[in-house]
Amino acid sequence: GLLPDFSTGVLSELEHLQDQEYKEHLIGNDPDGIRDLRKLLWVSIDNDDSRDLDQLTTAQEITTEITKIYVAIADVDAAIKKGSLIDQHARHNTTSVYTAAEIFPMLPEKVSTDITSLNVNEDRLAIVVEMDVGVDGKIKSSNIYRAWVHNYAKLAYNRVAVWLEDNGTVPEDISAVDGLAENLQLQNQAAQSMQDYRYDQGALHLETIQAKPVFSGEQIEALEQDKKNRAKEIIEVFMIAVNGVTARYLSDMKFPSIRRVVRSPKRWDRIIKIAADHDYKLPESPDSKALDEFLTLQKSADPLRFPDVSLAVIKLLGSGEYMAELPDGNFQGHFGLSVRDYGHSTAPNRRYPDLVTQRLLKAALEGKPVPYRIEELDELAAHCTKKEDDATKVERQVEKSAAAILLENRIGEKFESIVTGASGKGTWVRLLDIPIEGKVVHGFQG
Repeated sequence: GLLPDFSTGVLSELEHLQDQEYKEHLIGNDPDGIRDLRKLLWVSIDNDDSRDLDQLTTAQEITTEITKIYVAIADVDAAIKKGSLIDQHARHNTTSVYTAAEIFPMLPEKVSTDITSLNVNEDRLAIVVEMDVGVDGKIKSSNIYRAWVHNYAKLAYNRVAVWLEDNGTVPEDISAVDGLAENLQLQNQAAQSMQDYRYDQGALHLETIQAKPVFSGEQIEALEQDKKNRAKEIIEVFMIAVNGVTARYLSDMKFPSIRRVVRSPKRWDRIIKIAADHDYKLPESPDSKALDEFLTLQKSADPLRFPDVSLAVIKLLGSGEYMAELPDGNFQGHFGLSVRDYGHSTAPNRRYPDLVTQRLLKAALEGKPVPYRIEELDELAAHCTKKEDDATKVERQVEKSAAAILLENRIGEKFESIVTGASGKGTWVRLLDIPIEGKVVHGFQG
């Protein structure tokens, strides 16, 4: 049900966007109220191969007690108008689909990796979220506005993390920009204190194993475990904070919004059973703080098996869903993140709910009417949930195919593995050398 290709109408509309005249119009005509923040030390931190750059970050030390964090989000709406053919394609798929074989972008690459991408050494329009963060990790105040920004360095998670975690030599792409190393240290300190504050509030320590294919030309050579690291945490923590700030801003402006929700778990009794199997007693009612204490203890006691315990808990928590919310609030928050206000706003190049949120934000900032009826937001929220589930199924299917191709010429070999599940239906194991899980079809009885 997803559209893998762009229609001729979309491609024709794209030709207009490729006009130099359009880009000059975009950069040459500043609407009122757009600030010029191009002198701030903005950088992108993303995967090595990312080309659709949705966010930039920077920081300033205001006092010894307060750090100001800035996050810039690509202004995709400046190029892609509601109801256009490109917008209709994005609205149908609602998300970019990332498979080992091919990426199917929500927006044409000319848009998501060029016109609206916050590319290095380019001036771009953005929505900026400003947050004053205390030493305790709590956001003391926040602000949202439109601005011009400039990306001074395109950085990759792993290289930044190695430097931050090991205190080693500053990578060349960081040392090449005056003051950038100090700025990243400031971002890192703020993110760590914000992370600690989130955990104090009951956010969950969850960890699953993500496999990333490694190619040699067109051939899959290996699957590598994609691990969390300090640089990824900076971006994750800031984005969670931004999603909270934008949701609260829309509510304060009496605007509806689309929220991301993981409800209080209905299968809490089964989570209690998992904890009991590991000699830990959880309370009878869902309690994110108690659950996180159990998860933290498990990670410390058995780090090898922790991803499997974590995955079992994630499955029982249930997948998230999008819901439209009225300004006065009409449902619970996000259980796993332990936050009441959680929108989606930080990836408008690759997630449609984020583009919808951006249009709502811009209307609120400019004093314009709400661009979506609440019935339309309800319909969009349900559609986005379904399409995200469809995209996940596609990604999993291709991931399994990639694993099968990789193991095809290794039949007969023995691997170290651990049992991740066992029942009358069969036994499941996870290989330790290659991050693959599968069902044992011979020799599992007993």
